[in-house]
Amino acid sequence: MSGWVARLGRSSTVHVTFAFLAMGGWALFANRVHPLPRMLLAGVVQGALSACLTLYLKSAVERFSKRFKGSAAFVAPPLIACLGSASILIAIHALAATPEIFRTVAVPLAVSTSYAAIYNYSLLTGKGK
Repeated sequence: MSGWVARLGRSSTVHVTFAFLAMGGWALFANRVHPLPRMLLAGVVQGALSACLTLYLKSAVERFSKRFKGSAAFVAPPLIACLGSASILIAIHALAATPEIFRTVAVPLAVSTSYAAIYNYSLLTGKGK
């Protein structure tokens, strides 16, 4: 069973699907007081964005963690990933006319920034290799 669980844990498809369902579900909840079509659009948009950002964050942190030295190596990669994610999330939700933009992106942005910081730390300390 542990081999099966380990394979699931390494699967990009599992990570992307989980991001879509979890953060799309959050967007549904964050927009629950609005009419169903707007709530559903917010959920689909956030789910798709979270799925794409999951792939972006991993590669961005890997790329930027190699470019910085010293204490900047611990701060800059997750900060750059956070700013990039925030820009993308807010811009696309604004284009999609999501009613509760900041509530919608708050949790996904917190999760993605935490992931970027932890993954960056693991790369820099040799625990992510």
